[in-house]
Amino acid sequence: METQENTLVDMSDLFEKCYSFTRADEVKALGIYPYFNPISSPPGDEVVINGKKLIMIGSNNYMGLTNDRRVKEAAADAALKYGSGCTGSRFLNGTLELHTRLEAELADYYGGRKAALVYSTGFQTNLGTISCLVGKGDTIVADRSNHASIVDGCRLSFGKLVKFAHNDMEDLERVVKNVRETNGKGGVLIVADGVFSMEGDIIKLPELVKVAQKYGCRVMIDDAHSVGVLGENGRGTASHFGLDDQVDITMGTFSKSFASLGGFIVAEERVINYIKHISRELIFSASIPPSATAAVIKALEIIRTEPERRENLWKNARRMLREFKALGFNTGTSETPVVPIVIGDDLDCFRFWKELYDNGVFANPVISPAVAPGQALMRTSYTATHTDKQLDRVLEVFEKVGKKLGVI
Repeated sequence: METQENTLVDMSDLFEKCYSFTRADEVKALGIYPYFNPISSPPGDEVVINGKKLIMIGSNNYMGLTNDRRVKEAAADAALKYGSGCTGSRFLNGTLELHTRLEAELADYYGGRKAALVYSTGFQTNLGTISCLVGKGDTIVADRSNHASIVDGCRLSFGKLVKFAHNDMEDLERVVKNVRETNGKGGVLIVADGVFSMEGDIIKLPELVKVAQKYGCRVMIDDAHSVGVLGENGRGTASHFGLDDQVDITMGTFSKSFASLGGFIVAEERVINYIKHISRELIFSASIPPSATAAVIKALEIIRTEPERRENLWKNARRMLREFKALGFNTGTSETPVVPIVIGDDLDCFRFWKELYDNGVFANPVISPAVAPGQALMRTSYTATHTDKQLDRVLEVFEKVGKKLGVI
């Protein structure tokens, strides 16, 4: 008979996966580890890391508002008036008048025909919205290149998940048709990024909406990288295509164009009311602090009243996309201020990052599983406040490094 002692010896250790994880150490040993670099300056278009000044082309600060005096003053004033935090969830003691004001202003920003709900982070927003709406018997139809927060929101739901090929509307219809033929009674949610955060391309929303209407599906678009950037007054992907009334749920974040932290959804009032009372991610998380909320309110005001910011963002984005292509870089399917530079091999991508860093440019190396194996890339992104001088230097460095490493 097997003894208890032998049984214990045969048991595996939960932490074994941690002890055997060496990939990061191996890259560090090569001197090309690119992650968790502490920034010691305001996160603007130029940053200081380890005493070295770099041009930042890796942030999502699309409107250039993270260091705007008006936004910082609004945040500071709110902290002085309301304190440093809310010490509770929105559901109980954590709702300030600032939160309800922000939700009203977001609803007005989207035309006043819908209601808005604010979450503590963008990641939570997708988790909480998808997981509470999609139940047993329902189906989620998702783009294969969706953000990780959408992926995890789908995992948390009790519905079935099926995927369609990235931005392939023929494949979308094939998938949706099959879902309706095999499970006609359940609800169907089609969910996709508006602007895909790695590829930089835009979802083919007109075709997606046609499929949704044909088969009676609801549509949710993640506008994390679209709000402030696309559409009339920066209202996002639906506005970009003139389809404001055809998207059932619009999701957005405050950590990009709004220069703060948090997330939101906009939907019809009854849907918002349901989510407010059912979403565990909302009910059991502390609300965003007063400073972050006030910063969003001020950023929204600036976005609505200074369209020249968006115009300058697009001027910079189009220039960089055009110049990178002219130099011979592979920019994939990008058509937005997110401009990937496809490198291929993971270690080659890290080496490219290190060369950029040594030459005063900070970009983001992205490897699998964030992208497909063999498609590692440098993710670059641009702001309304990047100067021509800064962009000239970025292009000069990319050409130098691209030739040195044989990428161009």
